[in-house]
Amino acid sequence: MSATAVTVQENRAPNFWQSTNGKKAVMAVTGVVLFLFVLGHMLGNLQIYDGAARLNAYGRFLKNTGELLWIVRFVLLTCVGLHILASVQLWARNRRARPVGYSHKKSVNSSYADRTMYWSGPIVLAFIIFHLLEFTAGVIHPESRFIDGDVYHNVVAGFRVWWVSAWYIFSMILLGFHLRHGLWSMFQSVGLNHPRHTPVLQRAAFWIALLITLGYISIPVSVLAGWVR
Repeated sequence: MSATAVTVQENRAPNFWQSTNGKKAVMAVTGVVLFLFVLGHMLGNLQIYDGAARLNAYGRFLKNTGELLWIVRFVLLTCVGLHILASVQLWARNRRARPVGYSHKKSVNSSYADRTMYWSGPIVLAFIIFHLLEFTAGVIHPESRFIDGDVYHNVVAGFRVWWVSAWYIFSMILLGFHLRHGLWSMFQSVGLNHPRHTPVLQRAAFWIALLITLGYISIPVSVLAGWVR
């Protein structure tokens, strides 16, 4: 192999990451992984409506996966880190490309979800950290005792605290905005943004994000309303 070929191979990965298309590709791939987790996690959490035995059995199943669970956690945390890093670097690159702001900034063809994409991600990350500390580690569990293995009790006791539920609902609404934009961006990335299909794909992204958001926030609402106790 020639020295030139070796140099090209060595520089391929850094060049991919440093390019705008490379960062967008990283955001797309990690976004798909995180979306699948969000969907699966919601379906698992909704088992709370089947009662304590069902939800606790689900919790024991996850805990009994052992090392596989830690591998999944590592992959997810890596995806979160890469997703946010690529997003921030793309935002900084766009800022450098337009160092002088517009005198009258107009959001042409831009939704609220588009405009909040960059700051909603870090807020959702802060929520994830709080959520793990409260419901997984039990380090933060206000106004109640954390019982290891009793997922149903921990969820209900946690969401009985109004500000915990409020923070959860707020974060899930931001997640919904983030998902709507992310799903639509994913459709565009794979070349599905043909004028004929665009309205359908936009509605699909909206309804998928809305259903996931409603699924998540239904749990704290049900606890506060006394439907789940």
